[in-house]
Amino acid sequence: MERQNIYSTDIPMGLGMALMQNRQAMDYFSSLSDEGKQQVIDHTHTIGSKEEMQSYVDSLGQAGGLT
Repeated sequence: MERQNIYSTDIPMGLGMALMQNRQAMDYFSSLSDEGKQQVIDHTHTIGSKEEMQSYVDSLGQAGGLT
């Protein structure tokens, strides 16, 4: 996923920043359907810190993106 594509979509800034720090997670996220991307975004609304966000994004890049 190109950096410009992260910012052109309606994803929360924290998610976009965390994705930029993990290429595997970024690739996984960009491979999702629109519905799948929305599910990831919806889950981020339950996250309360930068560390939790990075941990969640890191989990997307591991084991085929199991959440």
